[in-house]
Amino acid sequence: MRTILFGATGMVGQGVLRACLADAQVTQILSVSRVSTGLSDSRLEEILLQDVTQLAAVEERLLGADACFFPLGVSSAGMTEDAYTRITYDLTLSIAERLAHLNPGMVFVYVSGQGTDSTQQGRTMWARVKGRTENALLSLPLRTFLFRPGFIQPLDGIQSRTPLYRLAYKLLAPLVPLMRRIAPHQVLTTRQIGQAMLSVVRKGYPTSILEVRDIRQAAGD
Repeated sequence: MRTILFGATGMVGQGVLRACLADAQVTQILSVSRVSTGLSDSRLEEILLQDVTQLAAVEERLLGADACFFPLGVSSAGMTEDAYTRITYDLTLSIAERLAHLNPGMVFVYVSGQGTDSTQQGRTMWARVKGRTENALLSLPLRTFLFRPGFIQPLDGIQSRTPLYRLAYKLLAPLVPLMRRIAPHQVLTTRQIGQAMLSVVRKGYPTSILEVRDIRQAAGD
């Protein structure tokens, strides 16, 4: 299985990359990112681009992929709706449309978020923009799966690149076992998300939108 991964250095992206590297059936992982993952494996290839939407020069390397994992994104904190839309919607659709042209029918797995607004009419800005992005992705000639994780526990030494998030995860770490007991369907690990992504590529899933409970089920938990 040949895969493309955008955002491999982010917290979720690191989890997906580790899942791919641990899976013998994954024959190629093509990481498209602004910075190197710092990992070395015969199956891992890296394309370093300052602007990841500028894929024209590397199109040949994207041909023949079976799946694309897309956990690339930013927090909406402190951002205007226009700025958040440019990164969340415009960037995502630019890449997805090109991949749909190069590899029609490939699996595209997008990481959205719990609470995403599919109606695009709600009051919460990030949820509306994510909903618009999800809806647009579903209209492309791709086999699209939309992951909506809630709280994500980083495992295997993975850390968020966002300082505020790193601090939050450090402070919340002692409470995770309690959170799992009280709200088991609100918490996921980076390992579960990576395993679930590989599972939907191989086996599909009954719905295109995977909430936390669905992600856990796809991961085999």
